[in-house]
Amino acid sequence: MVKSRENLFGAYAFLVGVIFAVVVGISQKLFGITYSNVPFAVLVVLGIIIGFINVGGKDSLSFLFASLSLVIVSGFGQSALIYISNIPVLSSLTSILAALLVMFVPATIIVALKLVFNLAKI
Repeated sequence: MVKSRENLFGAYAFLVGVIFAVVVGISQKLFGITYSNVPFAVLVVLGIIIGFINVGGKDSLSFLFASLSLVIVSGFGQSALIYISNIPVLSSLTSILAALLVMFVPATIIVALKLVFNLAKI
């Protein structure tokens, strides 16, 4: 079976972005590391790369539904997880969700705009 290499760079950007977001989130809470804006700027750039390169055509709607639900759940989940803030491992979930939001919001916006422009073509 031959795999397509057209989305290889975007797929790696997605994988690196999720792993990086989890590492940033865990290190903030568990190890008390405070970051400047650089890791979050990297996450935004990875989100832009994911939005422009990784998603296209028939996968746009699937990505849009999945990322939209992730953004909504992450946004509401941060406030709901405040009740478990005294458990160190579980309290890092709020930071992980925040880092994932930083990456997925630009990707979701870009894919949604691409989809709207594709629908507007006549």
